[in-house]
Amino acid sequence: MSSKPYDVALLPGDGIGPEILAESLKILEAVTSKFGIQFNFIEHPIGGASIDQFGVPLTEDTLEACQKSDAVLLGAVGGPKWDHLPKETRPETGLLQLRKGLNLYCNLRPVKLFPALKAASPLKQKDTDQPLDLLIVRELTGGIYFGERGSSEDAEGKYAWDQERYSVKEISRIAEIAFEAAKKRKGLVTSVDKANVLESSRLWRDTVKELHQGQQTEVELNHQYVDNCAMQLILNPHQFDVVLTTNLFGDILSDEASTLAGSIGLMPSASLGDVTSST
Repeated sequence: MSSKPYDVALLPGDGIGPEILAESLKILEAVTSKFGIQFNFIEHPIGGASIDQFGVPLTEDTLEACQKSDAVLLGAVGGPKWDHLPKETRPETGLLQLRKGLNLYCNLRPVKLFPALKAASPLKQKDTDQPLDLLIVRELTGGIYFGERGSSEDAEGKYAWDQERYSVKEISRIAEIAFEAAKKRKGLVTSVDKANVLESSRLWRDTVKELHQGQQTEVELNHQYVDNCAMQLILNPHQFDVVLTTNLFGDILSDEASTLAGSIGLMPSASLGDVTSST
């Protein structure tokens, strides 16, 4: 029996979000019934719902409530209704602000194909007797999504830029999580980058290599360029155990991998930091 109830901030959001949250609460009710773990739920708006009510995708009150909670349960954000808004006030901006405000630098996306969903997977025409079970570890608060950006104009016309920036500290802390996860699985980490082109990826690869050689030699490590990884996920996804990658690449690859399990709507996601709050 749990002696202290856990405070959970509920963020239904937009679209299918409220429906997802309602079903998730049924699961937590079953947890209470079976294990005696108690929860206090407090609902707050985010995304388009928050824009409609307050004019911004994430209010200070909602962020503060999430910071004070033990965990955050998020539905979904965004929709065509708000696509015309400038980027500063789009629903997705609220999601980025939430990740940054809670320092949720680690995103875990497990990809597992259950027998009942084989017909929904594009692997259904292949030999699917081998279990599909991989974990994507995505860095979540750095990289191009949080780098400097802007637009200007010169003699050739308008142009824009987005900066991809990573530090050794940011890379090391997410890599450590991937290595520790691999120790509890099949012991293999595939680090995904674009080190043949990008300077930030060269630092990424060098840092992961150094960490592996210094502290994590019991785990096998290999490297793939992101374009090859995207292809390999389709050709032979069973080769992967833990996939470690950047914010941008992880965003793309996890959505691609979700189709292997039947649907992105069936793929769980946890965003973690140095504290226990998660979405």
